[in-house]
Formats: sequence, structure tokens, C-alpha cells
Amino acid sequence: MIKKYITSALLSVLLGACATKETVKQTAKINYEANWESLSQYEVPEWWKNTKFGIYFHWGPYSVPAHETEWYSHYMYNPGNEVRKYHEETYGPLNEFGYKDFIPMFTGEHFNADEWAKLFKEAGAQFAGPVAEHADGFAMWDSDLTHWDAKEMGPKRDIVGEMAEAVKKHDMKFIATYHRHWMYAWFPTWDKTTDAADKKYEGLYGPYTPKGTFNMAKTKSDPLPDDKFNEEWLARLDELMEKYQPDIIWFDNRMDIIGEKYRQQFLANYYNNAQKWGKEVVCTYKFHDLQEGTAVLDLERSRMKEKQPFVWLTDDSVDWKAWCHINDPKYKTTNRLIDFLVDVVSKNGAVLLNIPPKANGEIPQEVITRLKEMGKWLNTNGEAIYDTRPWKIFGEGPQEIKEGHLSEHKNKEAVAEDIRFTTKGDYLYAIALDWPKDGILKVKSLGQNSEVLSQELLQVSMLGSNKVIEWEQEKEYLKVQLPEDRPCEHAFVIKLKLSPQDL
Repeated sequence: MIKKYITSALLSVLLGACATKETVKQTAKINYEANWESLSQYEVPEWWKNTKFGIYFHWGPYSVPAHETEWYSHYMYNPGNEVRKYHEETYGPLNEFGYKDFIPMFTGEHFNADEWAKLFKEAGAQFAGPVAEHADGFAMWDSDLTHWDAKEMGPKRDIVGEMAEAVKKHDMKFIATYHRHWMYAWFPTWDKTTDAADKKYEGLYGPYTPKGTFNMAKTKSDPLPDDKFNEEWLARLDELMEKYQPDIIWFDNRMDIIGEKYRQQFLANYYNNAQKWGKEVVCTYKFHDLQEGTAVLDLERSRMKEKQPFVWLTDDSVDWKAWCHINDPKYKTTNRLIDFLVDVVSKNGAVLLNIPPKANGEIPQEVITRLKEMGKWLNTNGEAIYDTRPWKIFGEGPQEIKEGHLSEHKNKEAVAEDIRFTTKGDYLYAIALDWPKDGILKVKSLGQNSEVLSQELLQVSMLGSNKVIEWEQEKEYLKVQLPEDRPCEHAFVIKLKLSPQDL
């Protein structure tokens, strides 16, 4: 008896020691080195796994012409391009009015970082921030490395700094996006018939590159950037992170034209600095710009066909046509934006939604309306979105959802292909993208003969409604009688309490 007691006590001590060791291991500082093996030690923070929705904005001198695209600064120098024709007819020849001349017109007098952050918070965003530098080479922060920045020119405000403060004040994570690698050969610095070839403006337009360097079709350049360009790319990133300590740094694609050692050095710098700041951070990449496992994969205007075992992100714009403000926008409906978010979250993803402010700092009312409507929906149904995990299957429906499929399909019969699933604890959420005409929802995956449901259904309710929900689990499907009054205007959520087993 004594021997047994001592053994149990010893076991407790050993287990305690193991637990302590594990705790130390989890909190131990990692000295990241600039190589993929070392950077592969990175682990996605738990807060990011719980994060599902963020907002950012394309806003810069390209917002002034407000014509067709945020790539205006590139296309305006392309002979034969429609944008160049528009530019010359509207503003004059490129040796008299170049991209630099839009900067004084980029006034931003109505920009209010606190009001913008409040709006993003009301929209239900968990993270938010600006495009810190687009492909045009104009920095949106108070930079010590260039005079071509928003603090010295244009609005003469530290846009990144003000947004960082406001976003954090409203209890959201701060994201800064960086597209500078695109600006290599973005402007025709070889073309002496334009202002882009004038050495006085090299700080904006970039270094001289031979004609034909930029190859949009292959998103490659020949020749590739030299060490000087790579070093400046890295130096601006280091300054950005050191001044504003972003929780998330997001990269556009084509980053693979930057030397591999510079990309690795950035990640090492960011992850090591984050530990000094006492926070866990996230970096995103597209395609193969960073090595898998060293950061979070991001898609663009796209989504996964199936749920994934890893967390991922997609960036999308509220406008079908452009990322910046344009004079003839085509905004997506609130319904489409919500359906897209639901679909992405069901597959272990998150959405970063872009909005397009005007050059004067106003956010278009149509955009404000959509954001507030999203916030209203999330206020009712956010329990099925925030802090959730994917279920065994993402939903009932086609594996590949074509763009637009989730946009304008109200008032049609809600059938199996309109349902997405998320989980949290012992609860399963069935999110139906439509309201059935007869008021009866049928969920095939939750029927008695289901191959995926292994638990007993204990309770069925609807988020946003205090009505008692009548339901019956039949062989082929779960039959749910919906209340007469809809709890929201868009997708609606059935909450199911399951027996306490692994979901």
C-alpha cells in the first residue's frame, strides 16, 4: 500500500515536470534564422485560427483619376492601352502630366482614421488596415527612407500610423499590406518621351530598367531586380514593422522576383521582432512566394473547393471590377459578400475584404451600407463564424463554386447545396444560404442514415430567434420547421447541440 502510494506520488511529480517542460517549450523564444528550415518552426497562432473576417483598403494617388483600375499608374504609360488614351485626353501628354502629378490631388481631407476603424468594427471585422505601399512606389507612412510618402506629400498624413493606432484602439488586429515588389519596371524608366525616365523622379518611378523588362503575362522580369532594389524592398519592410508593429503583414503575388535570401531575411526579422514585442504575428503569401509552412497561404478573389486541414486566407474586393475607387463601380450585394464569407469559413479560411475610398478620404455610401449590413448579420450570427472550426464536411453542395453562384439566388428553393457547416465545442452550425419557400429546411447530412453524423442530436434552435424550433430526424434528412419570422435578411443559422463526442 505504501509502495503504491509512493509510486503514485512519484508519477504525479514526473507528470508535473513534463507539464512544466511542455509549458516552457511552448513559450520558449525561437531564434529564427534566414533559411527555410529555421523559418519552418513557425506555428500559426491560435488567435488567427479564430479570426475569420478583416477589412483593408486600396487608397493612394491612383484613387484620383478613379478610372477603371488601381493599375492606372502602369497602364497610363502603355502605348495603345485604353487607360493611356483616357489619360492623354483628360490630363495631357505624359511628358507634361505624369503619375507624380496626381499626388498633390490626392488630398484625403475627409480621412478620419478613428471613424474608419469604428466602421470596420461595426462591420464585424476582427482585423483591419491599409495598403501600406502599392505597386506605384508611394509609401503611405511617414518614411525616413523616401520623400515620396503620404506624410510629406499628398494628404501629408501618416496614414499607416493613424490607422494602426485607431485599429488597435477599437480592439482589432492591425494589418499592413505591401506590394512594392510589383513596382520594379512598373514604370517605363527607359522611355524618354515620358516623365518616368527623368532621374529627378527615380525615388518614385524606380531605377532604370531596359525596355521589355516587365512581363505581365508571366509575372516575371528579365533582368531580375539587383541587390540595391532588393535591399530597399527589405529596408522599407523593416521600417514599416519597427514603426507600427503590425499583427499581420500581407504580400501580393510576384514576390518571387525578390531574391530568396531577402524574403527569408524579412520573415526572420518579422518573427524575431514579434517575440520582442511580446506578440504572435501572421505573414501571408501567394502561390510559391514563400515556402509552405513558414507563413499563411492567401488566395485572390478565389476560394478552396474543399475544406483544408490548414488555415488559409482569401482577399476579395467589394467591387466586382476594381480594387480602388472608380467612377463607375459595380458593387457586390451584401448577400453575396455574406455567402462568400460563410463558404470560406466552412473550409477553414478567412476573408480579407477590400474597400475603395475616394481620393478625398470619403468612403462611398454604398460601401458603408454594405459594411453595416454585414455587421448587422454578424451581430446576429457571428457565433457560427467567429472562433469556429470546420466540420467533417464543409457543406452540402457542389465542390467547385463558380464566381457569382453565391450572389443573386434569393427566393429559390433552399436545398442541400445551399448549406455550410461550422463547429464550436459540442455545437454544430448549419448555415443555410437561402430561406426555403415552404419554410421547411432539409439537411441530408444530418439524417438518420448520415455517413458523417456520429452523434445524437439533442437540441435544435435558430440564431437570432427565440421561437421553439420543431424538428424531426428522418432517415434521409433532418427536417426543420422554420419560424414564420426571419431572424435576418441573408443566410440563416440552425444551431444544433450534439452529444458530447468528438465532432
